[in-house]
Amino acid sequence: MSTNNEPMTISEKIFSKAAGKTVKAGEFVLANIDRAMTHDITGPLAVEGFYEIMRDKEEKKVWDPSKIVILFDHQVPADSLNAAQNHIMLRKFAKEQGIINYDVYEGVCHQVMPEKGHVKPGDLVVGSDSHTCAYGSLGAFSTGIGSTDMAAVFASGKLWFKVPETIRFEVEGKLPKHVYSKDIILHLIGDVGAEGARYKAAEYAGSAISSLPMSERMTISNMAIEMGGKAGIIEADAVTEAYLKERIPDYEFDPYWKSDEGAERELHKYDISNLEPQVACPHNVDNVKPVTEVEGTKLDQIFVGSCTNGRFEDIEVVAKMMGDEPVAKGVRLLIIPASRTEYMKVLKAGYIEQFMEAGAIVEAPCCGPCMGGSFGLLGDGEVGLATSNRNFKGREGSPQSFVYLSSPATAAASALTGEITDPRKI
Repeated sequence: MSTNNEPMTISEKIFSKAAGKTVKAGEFVLANIDRAMTHDITGPLAVEGFYEIMRDKEEKKVWDPSKIVILFDHQVPADSLNAAQNHIMLRKFAKEQGIINYDVYEGVCHQVMPEKGHVKPGDLVVGSDSHTCAYGSLGAFSTGIGSTDMAAVFASGKLWFKVPETIRFEVEGKLPKHVYSKDIILHLIGDVGAEGARYKAAEYAGSAISSLPMSERMTISNMAIEMGGKAGIIEADAVTEAYLKERIPDYEFDPYWKSDEGAERELHKYDISNLEPQVACPHNVDNVKPVTEVEGTKLDQIFVGSCTNGRFEDIEVVAKMMGDEPVAKGVRLLIIPASRTEYMKVLKAGYIEQFMEAGAIVEAPCCGPCMGGSFGLLGDGEVGLATSNRNFKGREGSPQSFVYLSSPATAAASALTGEITDPRKI
């Protein structure tokens, strides 16, 4: 895409393709969107905005129904009359427009989109949800936008962007036992802070990142927004290629979609060889401490799931660590796989039966308590540990509750004891 032979970041390459000309960080561009996603919370406002934009047009059709995906995941099944009405509205819109609608059947948007082959390296993807950055794990530039911006995308297939600068995190070393990608990303967020990558493309690289399976890469890209990132990109490689070939039979790997040597970017280097399990403490994601500093904190609820850590591999960590042991008395353990596909893997492995016998609660694929809008909410004074992505005040229920974030391993160890526990001790 470059016509001047200057080294380019992957973000600059993607925006150059989307704008139809060579562009650099800092430039404003009107970019063509490859894929757009909306869900049951943000979708209704986007639909209303779309019809407002198209008010004076005779034909009120979206720009390309094959490039839009709708699904319901935040309030599933409908937990209020308002939620039910939103679902009805979106079903009607999808049917009228010929848009793909997964409805309540497939799970959390950020798991379903890659899982169903809707994202490829080099794509420019937008979703009306802040954790859309998760798809950067496949080498795409994927970012969250507001519902009114999504209305404009529905109408035109284009959106204005400022091409972001890049902040590159080179992470080297081999992960110690019971330390996972969630610990890496919490450590990085704790280091640079919630504003450390504001409106930048967070690029994750190095031997520690390239050695990760796709499930753990998704965790890292998912939380780029928690450091202020516009996107969270991991360059496509053999792991990406294998993942996509399972979902897109005619997919052909293109080595172009990576940052060039010498491309302009801010660089941060880490060695995680001695990294401890990490915990984000109330009420900010960048309030990160080693697990040894918060051990012994009593818990009322543990939530394993969400678009951050609700995949089979995450849940398997919990199942294997817990074994035949019961959930500690007085603690509620909620297990919520991120998608129907992941749920079926957990079911076939026998883990659902194991969890139920241990005293856990297993729910159908959805966002669950992650945003505090459905079930599994924390009450006044209660303390929760979650494998999700945010612990803001009131995020999972009462503003008087307290939420800690951790890896599935730390969650599993804590489920056995009823308090935050170092998984290396299990």
